[in-house]
Amino acid sequence: MENIAAQLKRGISRQFSTGSIRRSLSRQFSRQSSLDPRRNNLRFSFGRQSSLDPIRRCPSEDDVELSVPENLDSTMQLLFLACRGDVSGVEDLLNQGIDVNSIDLDGRTALHIAACEGHVDVARLLLTRKANIDARDRWGSTAAADAKYYGNTDVYNILKARGAKVPKTRKTPMTVANPREVPEYELNPLELQVRKSDGITKGTYQVAKWNGTKVSVKILDKESYSDPERINAFNNELTLLEKVRHPNVVQFVGAVTQNIPMMIVVEYHPKGDLGSYLQKKGRLSPSKALRFAVDIARGMNYLHECKPDPIFHCDLKPKNILLDNGGQLKITGFGLIRLSIISPDKAKLAQPWADHGHSSLYVAPEIYKDEIFDRSVDVYSFGLILYEMIEGVQPFHPKPIEEALRMMCLEGKRPPMRTKSKSYPSVLKELIEECWNPDPYGRPTFSEIIIRLDKIVANCTKQGWWKDTFKLPWK
Repeated sequence: MENIAAQLKRGISRQFSTGSIRRSLSRQFSRQSSLDPRRNNLRFSFGRQSSLDPIRRCPSEDDVELSVPENLDSTMQLLFLACRGDVSGVEDLLNQGIDVNSIDLDGRTALHIAACEGHVDVARLLLTRKANIDARDRWGSTAAADAKYYGNTDVYNILKARGAKVPKTRKTPMTVANPREVPEYELNPLELQVRKSDGITKGTYQVAKWNGTKVSVKILDKESYSDPERINAFNNELTLLEKVRHPNVVQFVGAVTQNIPMMIVVEYHPKGDLGSYLQKKGRLSPSKALRFAVDIARGMNYLHECKPDPIFHCDLKPKNILLDNGGQLKITGFGLIRLSIISPDKAKLAQPWADHGHSSLYVAPEIYKDEIFDRSVDVYSFGLILYEMIEGVQPFHPKPIEEALRMMCLEGKRPPMRTKSKSYPSVLKELIEECWNPDPYGRPTFSEIIIRLDKIVANCTKQGWWKDTFKLPWK
């Protein structure tokens, strides 16, 4: 399994789609099963399924005469013998040191299976060996819930006498009626290990582990399930993440929508965000600033060129730009601002920027003044970010954010370029000034920005220094 996790991680970095990852894993399990007999029948089908499994089935005639298939691993042998009601067989395995709470791929224990089948003696044996009566399978079902659902009163009463309770069924706002409608990206919440003691702010991503691989998880807080606006925001972010695939855009891993709490899972970046990086490093070398700028521009150009509708970020800032282990930048945080679409290329905030409850130094004047805007608002933000990478300080530092915003958005002022001009090409300064042009129509598109940045980078010497003077083809 460690090998699978490692390969999955590499698959994510190569920008596989969620469907491709799942198909790759499925093929990998098949290959390993053929090579390693111990891995055969990892998902052996028992007579009765979990009481909360969307596709429940009753035993068929083929299930009456059960015999132990060959090459089952120890966990599956235990579950199979519990399904058959073989008390002595179960006892022998437990005496050999098999964990009584071993689970299959669906999180099912031997006690779950015995409860489904109504095997009282097996259930009693498992309980004497300290079986966990509150263990939940991937759908949240307990042994007591299974026993009650299938009418196995004797087993249910035994479990109830020991304090077992039937969990309440909690439906999410995105629960589907037909199991075939469960999204392909749906993850098993039992496979996610989230540290709940980190004191993470609501609505932000936190570090977790999914099948041994570190990921970032956003958990929908309890108050959101009764708020249609928050549910719509969650669904909008999920929809956008699911459809985007680009090396400079954060990679979507999957989501939990059929269980509470609902979660969105994306790739994890241990290097943190560009904002923290700039606070630590200060002014970047021209070569690194240009390399970072190209990454940002490529990611944003992809979002702006998405079909059929462009994706406006509206909150592009260093905190929403992540660094991966290879030093590549990835855009995140898009889809969080609710928009009223005026036309394919025009939009307006669904509520004024001041009502969003947070301030961003990089927001464009059109958004700040609650006007209709186009995708050039992200170009404005890009210009300020590029300025910060070159200057090593935020615009108008150390003035408070609100004062700097008023100066830029209402008074039309721009921060001064203090870095010596010989440290970077003059055309780079010109590009920054065009990006933060007060007139949206005077700002370049990201496709134009990429071309211009590539030409600047091409003039970098082998030592990484810029030529003091040079002519560029487009000037």
